[in-house]
Amino acid sequence: MKKIKIAILGGGNIGTSLAKGLVRSEQYKIEEIILGEKRESRISFLKNIGFNVTDDNTEAISDTDIIIMAVKPQQFETLREEIKDGISPRHLLISTITGITHREIENAFGVVPNMRIMPNTAVEICESMTCMSFRNMKPEQEKMITSIFEKMGRTIVIPEELIDAATVTGSCGIAFALRFMRAMSQGGIEIGFNAEMSQQIVAQTVLGAARMILLTSGHPESEIDKVTTPQGITISGLNEMEHQGFSSAVIKGLTTSFGKLGNLAARSRK
Repeated sequence: MKKIKIAILGGGNIGTSLAKGLVRSEQYKIEEIILGEKRESRISFLKNIGFNVTDDNTEAISDTDIIIMAVKPQQFETLREEIKDGISPRHLLISTITGITHREIENAFGVVPNMRIMPNTAVEICESMTCMSFRNMKPEQEKMITSIFEKMGRTIVIPEELIDAATVTGSCGIAFALRFMRAMSQGGIEIGFNAEMSQQIVAQTVLGAARMILLTSGHPESEIDKVTTPQGITISGLNEMEHQGFSSAVIKGLTTSFGKLGNLAARSRK
């Protein structure tokens, strides 16, 4: 069976991470992926790491069946004008574009099979949490696309109205998690480790905590209880973090990002 080639329109961080993940997962060879990108510096970078790149998005989609739109929201209208005449019902449209709905995709390209996805940059190493919403896709198409992303991490199908929440929790969330790791690492340096050792300890500790929850389906608090003894050092540290507003700050960060999504989508439509 002929391999379905993929066009990724947008060679920024998420588009590049997707392309690398497709290759790393051994689903696609590098020559079976084409990226559309306008910036000369980015084109040069992508070519240097071996990808096929063009600054003509019409050319990019001419010989592909799966199209991933991975541009910024404010670039959607320009992209639409460039590719709309080349889109047909044979294409499967996948969008990572924040705030652009299924309805807007249909208004732009007609009633074509499309899906919205929200991966994160860990898709590059096949450890993404990818949330997905389907529209006008046949069951076999949904199964095929889901299989692709399952090989690049974990997937979950959600209603479209939760895509914005998925953006904040899963996509922005990787930055929130990394900032926590950075703070832990800095604390480790303050109490005696060098930077390299502290980062290694923190990274493996966070990885272990995450895998424990994923593999056991346990609740974080039940796992916390296992390491908090009466009058112990762990509970003392946790309580001090809470006194300083740790949980409140994390929740407020999530809700602030979520609130800004609506403004971002509104500006992109002007």
